[in-house]
Amino acid sequence: MSVTSPCIKLCVLDDRFGLCLGCGRTLNEIGQWGSLSEVQRSTLLPAFPVRLAALETRAGRRKALEQRAAQISTTGAGAE
Repeated sequence: MSVTSPCIKLCVLDDRFGLCLGCGRTLNEIGQWGSLSEVQRSTLLPAFPVRLAALETRAGRRKALEQRAAQISTTGAGAE
């Protein structure tokens, strides 16, 4: 069984913590995701919701995601 990507196509990197506000991955993890083994992906997956929960308290996450969603809906741009 293949581990799917945690990407929700709302790609906004938080400058302070270096995490995507959509999926919780670092830029390095996003870049390497396709070359990671299923075991490596499965090991990383539980960390992403924890990271996002920690960021949830930061003002602006919801606004940044809403702005990115609006941008995607008009341009169709996104990332995997």
